[in-house]
Amino acid sequence: MRTLEDILLRHPFLKGLDQKYLKLIVGCASNVRFRAGEFIFREGEEANHFYIIRHGKVALEAFSPERGAITIQTIGEGEILGWSWLFPPYHWPFDARAVELTRAIALDGKCLRNKCEQDHDLGYELMKRFAYIMDQRLQATRLQLLDVYGVHDERG
Repeated sequence: MRTLEDILLRHPFLKGLDQKYLKLIVGCASNVRFRAGEFIFREGEEANHFYIIRHGKVALEAFSPERGAITIQTIGEGEILGWSWLFPPYHWPFDARAVELTRAIALDGKCLRNKCEQDHDLGYELMKRFAYIMDQRLQATRLQLLDVYGVHDERG
């Protein structure tokens, strides 16, 4: 049986992270499971965790009064869910719902924020990693919008 430390050590998000930081992060981690259709978090709720998806799929959704829930993106195995725990006011800007049985490692955002305040180098390492994910998601959203609105980018 693999430990949380072993799983996190092998995950690309934490690859190359100093061992002392990995041990701090493991102290904020736990295994979680969500049934198909279960909400992981809802828009407006306090954001206190992020998740490393180990198995399953999660739909990121926005609610529109005219159209109901609109899936913005679906993420799956190996991906990271949530960065709102990093930025005040620490509230989720959308819903996250398990599309199928989903297993993940939940990392306690309050625990990590405290550790980052105590060690700014850890905070910087995590911020760099989340900035990369945010950039990738923004690029994917850009391409999705171009596709939805039929605009073709002539630059590429």
